[in-house]
Amino acid sequence: MPSDRPSSPLPSSSQPSDELASSAFPLTLSDPHFGALIDAVQDYAIFMLDPDGRVVSWNRGAQSIKGYTAGEIIGQHFSVFYTPDDVASGKPRTELLLAASEGRIEDEGWRVRKDGSHFWANATITAIRAPDGSLRGFAKVTRDMTDRLRLVELQHASALSSHVQSAREEERTRIARELHDDLGQQLVALKMDVALLDQAATEDGKTARHTIAQTIALQVQIDSIIASARRIAGGLRPPMLDDLGLGAALEWLAAEFRNRYGLAVSVQNAADQLALSPTAATAIFRIAQEALTNVTRHAEATRVRVQMRVEQDELRMHVEDNGKGTTLDRNRGKENFGLLSMQERVRQLHGRITFDSAPGDGFRIDICFPIDAVKANQDDN
Repeated sequence: MPSDRPSSPLPSSSQPSDELASSAFPLTLSDPHFGALIDAVQDYAIFMLDPDGRVVSWNRGAQSIKGYTAGEIIGQHFSVFYTPDDVASGKPRTELLLAASEGRIEDEGWRVRKDGSHFWANATITAIRAPDGSLRGFAKVTRDMTDRLRLVELQHASALSSHVQSAREEERTRIARELHDDLGQQLVALKMDVALLDQAATEDGKTARHTIAQTIALQVQIDSIIASARRIAGGLRPPMLDDLGLGAALEWLAAEFRNRYGLAVSVQNAADQLALSPTAATAIFRIAQEALTNVTRHAEATRVRVQMRVEQDELRMHVEDNGKGTTLDRNRGKENFGLLSMQERVRQLHGRITFDSAPGDGFRIDICFPIDAVKANQDDN
């Protein structure tokens, strides 16, 4: 038996709870009308403890939250609601001592139901004293805060996700700049050196012909490396997204998919006059990039259309392909990280996204963003 349970015998389980309450607490707390009021509360567990911490009353809210009926719990020590670790550390006893000395304490932590499941509780313990100041027991009020805790955790996870995406985008920008500026410039310088070597070899009649052929091959190879570096840098963060805006970046993206995959990609941008925030422009570009990537991986399509327009107070985006389509269901959505990534980016901009598809009928994505969530602030200009 846990160390903070009292060594004195428990009251007989056959002893009426009203008798226990009236013997431990002032008449006002055992008044039938007051008891009926307390018993009617179902969102809070409200019950009384004797000075040693045994349960002497039990309301409907306590039964709902903790799982015990009054007959099962009255007479037991309230430490049965605490986790084994809390019991081993003496937390129940400590809380009673603090409540007795300070009058009232409040605590949040994990508690245990009858079935062994845990819930996050906000609990207050108030000392009940007789007119002469002697301790008569404690009133305990507990509220199940598990749903609120999960909401806070979800909000923290959402904020963390936003931070991770922002950090990842900044890292992509840094790597793209290094590839484009540093590595690209070094390759260009190397190509110029090879060109000078080729020119010297041509002017020197004594140089073997195979040396000239080797320099030409080196120049071709360097050109290929430069093109690859630019393509990789553009994939990480296209320079025109920052320099020329979203419209130019989408056209560049469409050209890349045309050249690499033979995919007929058309961009119809009727929202180019809308000044977007850097965050919104990046998110929309990544959504389009993810949508086109999904087409090349799954759709077996030959054509894709990307449309953007402003309609009333919304920026609307539509992506449609002529591929094989699919059957949409929740399980498929959970496994498709591309779709989940798009949903998260849309959610962060307070938008709505819907998917529409059927076998043999292509795949369609419709997105609506509130204008206020995507437009540039004056500070962004």
